[in-house]
Amino acid sequence: MTLSQGQAVSSRPCAYCGKPVPPRMKRCPYCREEVTEVRLSSRSGRNGRREIRRGLVYMLFGAVIYYFVGGHSGLSLPFTLNPWVITYLAPVVFLGGLGMCLYGFFLRMRS
Repeated sequence: MTLSQGQAVSSRPCAYCGKPVPPRMKRCPYCREEVTEVRLSSRSGRNGRREIRRGLVYMLFGAVIYYFVGGHSGLSLPFTLNPWVITYLAPVVFLGGLGMCLYGFFLRMRS
């Protein structure tokens, strides 16, 4: 589209006939079909910073579970927990948080 054709540079194509429509018009002057206005919103997908923070919180939570349940703190819990908590649960939570951190860094690099 050039200015010699009498059209403004900021026109959008009609979805039905493909001819340029000025942005102020709601209907195409050629085919009389209504041209809807498309507004793009900001990215509502995953945010890398949020994923990094969430992963760090999970890693901290897994480390706290390991520290207190494993008996490394010097404090004793008033109840006993199964040994699978320190064997399986704490490492899974910690590694899951590490994975979320890496995913957050990936999202930050990609955007």
